[in-house]
This record gives sequence, structure tokens and C-alpha cells, in this order.
Amino acid sequence: MPKLIDLSQTVEDGLITYKGLPAPLICDFLSREESKSHYAEGTTFNIGKIEMVGNSGTYLDSPFHRYADGKDLSELALEQLAHLEGIVFRVPAGQTSIEPDLFGTIDLNGKAVLIHTGWAKHWNTDQYFEGHPFLTAAAAEYLKAAGAVLVGIDSLNIDDISGGERPVHTILLGADILIVEHMCNLEQLPDTGFRFHAAPVKVKDFGTFPVRAYALLEDA
Repeated sequence: MPKLIDLSQTVEDGLITYKGLPAPLICDFLSREESKSHYAEGTTFNIGKIEMVGNSGTYLDSPFHRYADGKDLSELALEQLAHLEGIVFRVPAGQTSIEPDLFGTIDLNGKAVLIHTGWAKHWNTDQYFEGHPFLTAAAAEYLKAAGAVLVGIDSLNIDDISGGERPVHTILLGADILIVEHMCNLEQLPDTGFRFHAAPVKVKDFGTFPVRAYALLEDA
């Protein structure tokens, strides 16, 4: 059997993914007890209800997230989301600002570039929101020129959020390069030799949505 590695955080009721954004509200629309009156004896169902912003858990940003005329979730090709050749780059412990030199001279054309910072260890703690690693604009320009099709990171944000500008989102999404944030378990991946998948629900006029991101190891 092929080896699959889950790279997604769990979305649960009350989870704060990003300060200032509301937590998901997860509840029953139709409980099992209530469903008894609708079905034959011994047959029950649960229909769940969830209210949340798209930026919850591990999520994918489409160009529409940044640009009014950008592709929304429904317009993304599966070739941008699934069975992508993946590569992981490891950020040294304690480094916050990630520059182009991290990527060396490795061929990135057509690949999902995943950036392992180790920040996921702070998930669901106050530390997660303070001093996270991020890419610089120069790093984003390098990834754009190198032909990456998707960039993922196990951190609060791919951008520096100390100011109002978001150059990495602007550069990558402006080039139709998708972004996945709040990843986890990147330490379990080899640097190469895997396929990456991160397909969101196909929603019209929506720019961001949680994904079940995972890797398929090719030599397993």
C-alpha cells in the first residue's frame, strides 16, 4: 500500500486559526435523536451544520482571495491541486525571514514547494500568533520566476503581518500560484519523492477554503 502523510490541522468548534477571525461554529442541524421521527425504527442520521470563515484550519488561497478578477475556487484546475510533484525546504531553527537563498539552484518548475519552519508545533497556543516565520517579497519573486505552481508553509502566514502589505500573497496569487497555510507534519516528509494533494470544495465566488492536504510517498 502507498504511504500517505496527512499535512492538515483539524478544524473543530471554537478553533482560532487567525486572531481577529471568528472560530468555526459546528453543531447539529438534525440530531440523531431528532431524526428518529423521519425514518424507520432503528434508522437514524446526523446532518451537521458548520458556520466558518474560509480561513480556518489548513486552507488554500486562490487568486480571488487577493484579486477581484482572480480565479475563484470553482475555477481552479485539478492539475493545480492534485498529484503535484512536491519538494520540501527546511528553514533553520530560529530564522524568521525566509530569503531566496533557501531554494538554492534546484529546479522548481511545475512543483508544489513546501516550506518546513517547524512553527506548527505552536498550533493552538498563544505562541503561534507571535513572531512566525514568513517569506520575503524577494523569495516570492524567486518562486514565481522558478515556475512553482503552489507554495505551502507550516506557519501562521506566508507573509510578514507586522504591516498592512502582503507582498507574497500579491506576487504569488497574481501569478496564479496557489498558497496553502497552516500546514503540519512536514517533518515526516522526505525532501523529494512525493506527490502533493490539496483540493478544496469547488465554491463559486469564494477565494479561500480548508483542504485535507496530504502527501503520497512515491517509493513507499
